[in-house]
Amino acid sequence: MTDESRGIGGTVGPPWSVDVLADLHAGVLDDDRAAQLWPLVNADPEARAILDALDATQADLASLAEAPAPPMPAEFAARLDAALAAEVAAAFLGQAQSMQRTAPAPEQTGTGDAQVVDLAAARRRRNKRLGWAAGVLTAAAAAVVAVTVAIPSTSQQSGTPNVAAPAPSGPTVGADGSGAQALVGKAVGVRDFGPLGTEDRLDACVEAAGLDPKVRPEGIRPVNVGGKAGVMIILTTGKLAQFRLVAFGADCGPGNPAVLFDKVVGEK
Repeated sequence: MTDESRGIGGTVGPPWSVDVLADLHAGVLDDDRAAQLWPLVNADPEARAILDALDATQADLASLAEAPAPPMPAEFAARLDAALAAEVAAAFLGQAQSMQRTAPAPEQTGTGDAQVVDLAAARRRRNKRLGWAAGVLTAAAAAVVAVTVAIPSTSQQSGTPNVAAPAPSGPTVGADGSGAQALVGKAVGVRDFGPLGTEDRLDACVEAAGLDPKVRPEGIRPVNVGGKAGVMIILTTGKLAQFRLVAFGADCGPGNPAVLFDKVVGEK
């Protein structure tokens, strides 16, 4: 304390040093000094007022330990949720890649020229062939449209010309969403609306599908769903390492969700 000499010289009494009263109140003075000061302090109204204030301050500080913690600001809570989701997605992707690397080769048994292969591998090859076939059909459709545009129609009927569907972009996944789980790690934090163009259009698709457009997806990115242009959103489910993946077609909008696939991936 800085002014302990005030009030405790040859004559003990007022004017009292606040530092001395605080030390007395805290019980840090030696017993002889405290026994000398307490009767004098208790007889002085001004000294008692200071001690009462110290009592009130001590009670207020003690109550802070029992008070509930204030809620985290929404901005920081959202940033924390996004960071946790990114960490979980990265761990999920790493686990999936590790499982792929350590998975045993499919067993094959021969009966004549026939072979029985792993069912999952057969499905992957089927989906890949479907993707190739869809790509060929898309290219053929584009060629037909080009020829139609090049040759002017002789019809006298007027109307709004058909608008060609946008070409698929982004990673290719199966028509049922197979393979989409491998995109989670790199898609968290991405906000690419692809053929939909704007967040408002995506919100209309989300609402048409019965989902809440106010729920911010953890990631948004264009995908090629079996040859169809789509936009996939990543939603949390409330469970660790589990996500809901929903893909909308490029023609979705109010009253037309055009959901290409809706699946939950990760820990069950």
